[in-house]
Amino acid sequence: MPNPPTPPPAARALPAEYRPREHFWPYVDLTEQPSDEELAALDPDLRAALYGPSPIAFSYTLVFPVFAGQDFDRARELARASAEYREVGTGAALRIRARFFPSEVEQLRDLFVLVGAQPGCEVLVDDRPVPYARELWLPLTWFLLPR
Repeated sequence: MPNPPTPPPAARALPAEYRPREHFWPYVDLTEQPSDEELAALDPDLRAALYGPSPIAFSYTLVFPVFAGQDFDRARELARASAEYREVGTGAALRIRARFFPSEVEQLRDLFVLVGAQPGCEVLVDDRPVPYARELWLPLTWFLLPR
């Protein structure tokens, strides 16, 4: 009588030589949810892909470096009064980010008057560099200023 065929290697039970740990970071205790600072640092496209559309309304963000002169103290004070204020970097690479919503158009204009002419000043629309943000988007926003 012929011997029964042997099962393929994948079907045979192999003894477990290695059993992975329950977690992959044995030396670091990671939080379950990212912090607000970590979420704010994410690229907007990556944030939208991971967490869905952002609940944040339309916004402008002014990003400017440290500059010499008395206007810098006033600019930092206006930026701190914005809806979202962050300082990124250290030393000469320090950049100040201030987010404004359409209801804060007067504060946005006041800060832009101080920092708009500074080299390295960026205007972001919904945290993204948009063509003509400085030349087109901001002047259109000035129509929201009360008369």
